[in-house]
Amino acid sequence: MFGRRRNKSEEPEKGTSDDFGSYEEDAAPDDSRSAGAVTDAEGARVKLPPAPRPDGPWDVSEVTDPGNGRVNLGGLYVPGVEGMELRVEVAGESIVAATLVVQDSALQLQAFAAPKREGLWDEVREEIATGITRQGGVIDEVEGPLGWELRAQVPVQLPDGTNGVQVVRFVGVDGPRWFLRGVISGQGAVQPQTGGLLEQVFRDTVIVRGESPMAPRDPIVLKLPEDAQMVPDGVQQETVEEGSRFAGGLDKLQRGPEITEVR
Repeated sequence: MFGRRRNKSEEPEKGTSDDFGSYEEDAAPDDSRSAGAVTDAEGARVKLPPAPRPDGPWDVSEVTDPGNGRVNLGGLYVPGVEGMELRVEVAGESIVAATLVVQDSALQLQAFAAPKREGLWDEVREEIATGITRQGGVIDEVEGPLGWELRAQVPVQLPDGTNGVQVVRFVGVDGPRWFLRGVISGQGAVQPQTGGLLEQVFRDTVIVRGESPMAPRDPIVLKLPEDAQMVPDGVQQETVEEGSRFAGGLDKLQRGPEITEVR
């Protein structure tokens, strides 16, 4: 279900996979899959090359002035939006993700090193989906404005101790030796038709992979902007069971300081 790519003109196929971290699926093979999903006798996934990116996100080599209208986070140049809050998130001692909060929606961005001639997004979608369903969540794979994405209903514990569901969209794009993953939450996930602004931010993000050797899936480290205005944040982010590092704000990343940007 996850190892194929189709044109927008084709009718998208919706599936219900499960989970959101490291995931496996026991579904029988589907003979209706496109040629891109063909696997060998042992069931290994066919590695697909990165798809074209006519509308972004961009590699730093493709942009003349990446700092024009964007916040420099080192490994990412993130477009500035009026009234947004920019929150960085850490793993150990490194900043590895950035979350933009605009009104009642949020977009978490995280970039990873990737193989030179192979994309990661097909494989990552399967991992995320398997992990979420394993935890009792629901997954729908659809072809959205940013390409193939996962729309998930993820089990969470509410502040009052009761069980609830968080609606999240996982989006991703493969680039030259990098992979950019986004997690859209809030109204942009509950009502995807309202997520146009965050989708445009995702498209206009610039990735700086660098020339240093990196293993595939290693996170591209970020840094704080030089003129950052720090805002204390006392909210503790939820943690969940061990899962995929690509599960985004739903994994064990810790929330770091917030930067208020008004443009």
